[in-house]
This record gives sequence, C-alpha cells and structure tokens, in this order.
Amino acid sequence: MRLFDSHCHLDFPEFDADRDTILRHCRELGITGIVIPGVTQSGWARLCSLCATHRSLLHPALGLHPLFLEQHRESDLGKLAEEVRNRHPVAIGEIGLDYYVTGADRERQRDYFEAQLAIAQDAGLPVILHVRKAHDMVLHILRRYRLKGGIAHAFNGSRQQAERYLELGFKLGFGGAVTYPRAKKLRRLVQELPLEGMVLETDAPDMTPVTHRGQRNQPDYLPEILEVVARLRQDSPDRIAAQTTENAIALFALRGDGTHR
Repeated sequence: MRLFDSHCHLDFPEFDADRDTILRHCRELGITGIVIPGVTQSGWARLCSLCATHRSLLHPALGLHPLFLEQHRESDLGKLAEEVRNRHPVAIGEIGLDYYVTGADRERQRDYFEAQLAIAQDAGLPVILHVRKAHDMVLHILRRYRLKGGIAHAFNGSRQQAERYLELGFKLGFGGAVTYPRAKKLRRLVQELPLEGMVLETDAPDMTPVTHRGQRNQPDYLPEILEVVARLRQDSPDRIAAQTTENAIALFALRGDGTHR
C-alpha cells in the first residue's frame, strides 16, 4: 500500500526533536510522498533544505499564508517568483483567503492571493489553498486564472462548492476532521464525492485525528485517516490509498521515483 500526505508542515519546530524518527516510521507505513507547504518567506530556505535532504519523500511548496499577513512584505512576492525559478517547488502554497478570523485585512489577503495565483499561472504550477468562510470568493477569483489545478486543503465547504472546485480541476483535501463522528456534513461529502477528486492529508502538527485529540498531529497518523475514509465509503483501504496517491502524484507532476518532472 502506498500513501501520500498532500499537506504537512513537517518543517515546523514542533518536529525538531523527533523528525527523523517520524520519517522512518512514515516509510515503514508505506507513506511515499509528503508535500510541505510554505507559509512565510522566512521559512522557505529551511523548508527546501529539509526536502532536499529527503528528496524522494518530501516535496516543497512555496507560498505566503493569509494568516501571516504581519510577516509578509510586498517584496516577498518578487522573491517567491525567483524562488520558484530556482527551487522548482511542486506547487504554490499555502495561499488563499481566511475570513474566519475577526479583523483580518481582507483586501490585503486578496492582493497577496491574486499575486500568487499569477505566479502559479506563469510557472505552470498547481496551488494549495487555505480557505475559511471564503469559498465563494475564492472560486470567483480562480475563474480568472488559467491554473494547473490544485488542492482545496482541509475542505469543509458545501457540496455545491466542492463540485465547483472539481470543475476547475482541483482536488479536495481531507484529513483529521473526518475522523470526528460529529463532523456529519464533512463525512457525507467524503461518502458522496468522486474518489478521483480527493486527496488525503494530515496538516500536521494541526488537525489531529480523534484518537490523538489534544496532542501534536503527525504524518504517520495518515493511515488512521485512510481507515475512516474507507469505512465511510464502504470501500477497501487499498483502493482508497491507491487512488488518492495517484491523484496527488498526477497533480504534483511527480515521477515514479518521487522526483518532480
């Protein structure tokens, strides 16, 4: 069985003490790919260095996260375009709009979001989206760009919004939230949406599965998410793993050996 974690912040300091142990366990479990999205310009070099050390397993994405506006500078957008040319990430991300947080500067979020979509379009790269309470606005904006698809990470929108993402060539990312019995709307989406439009993710160290509630999340918890998705869909874990891994590999243009095409 091969598994792919399409969204994991393994570069964060929370993993400094035991990162190598976790990666070893991931390999033992059949996790053959992990995408690490960037959130600030200051973290890109560390992220890319980590991915270079584990080239066949870890894959970098570079972006400016909407919740870190205070740390972003306009010059970071030029640096992002330069880093894309030099570092060859598999995606632009984590980018998007977050209208959930009170007092967020929505106009500035949109400016950074659209500038990064333009970079992704020019580079021919998919995007990894962070969206909360803003799916309709994000979908409206996406239609103005010619993108190589992407992932609506930690998707928790409506069925109609999910279908609109799929129409645009996006995959929907599902992680620890689906393991909570009270997440009935989300679980129904996992049951009803086409498997070809789904990828699995952990979002570690956040969004821990229910069995590890209150603890640090880890990429080696991905099989637990797989088991829940398989149970909800009344399908075999092997088939879910194979299709979601294939979806991620195709989206991120990875070769069979895990390197970027």
